[in-house]
Amino acid sequence: MSELSSEALEELFLFGEEKMEKAIAQLKREFGTIRSGRANPMILDRVIVEYYGAPTPLRQMAQVSVQEGTTLVISPYDKTVLKEIEKAIIKAEIGITPNSDGICIRLPFPPLTEERRKELAKEVKKIGEDAKVAIRNIRRDMSDDLKKIEKDEKLPEDVVKDNQDEIQKLTDKYVGIIESLVSEKEKEVMTV
Repeated sequence: MSELSSEALEELFLFGEEKMEKAIAQLKREFGTIRSGRANPMILDRVIVEYYGAPTPLRQMAQVSVQEGTTLVISPYDKTVLKEIEKAIIKAEIGITPNSDGICIRLPFPPLTEERRKELAKEVKKIGEDAKVAIRNIRRDMSDDLKKIEKDEKLPEDVVKDNQDEIQKLTDKYVGIIESLVSEKEKEVMTV
């Protein structure tokens, strides 16, 4: 095997693993926006407020703190946008009605019903499945790139087979990570 082909293979695995890491990071971000019984400021990551004509993420416009583990307190840096923030929270459909006192907005997290917990568990599974699809797409791209390297570099069949096996091992590793994250999040959502 030439120096060039081993370099190309190394690059293939580096890029592939980097993409898989990004898929896991995205999965964790999405899980952060699913509310369990506890107040979590990440649920507000999807909330975009119309601020002087520009769509602005809520967390850039206000300090968000957790009070007693079950309430989020949103204190805008500019008190004149309280109404817009309230509208944006309602529009984001996070399942909590904002309470404003003219200074800050409180989001009390009610305990989840059994039915809502089951819905959230289904959503967790679906997000996990989407992440697995992303990992499998990366595997497919890596296999396609391996075929190109094989053709360009005239790699021996056994080298190609070994690298296909390595790609599969990498895929299995990341699918396993996704499965454990999904079961962790499901447990969190189902815990009363």
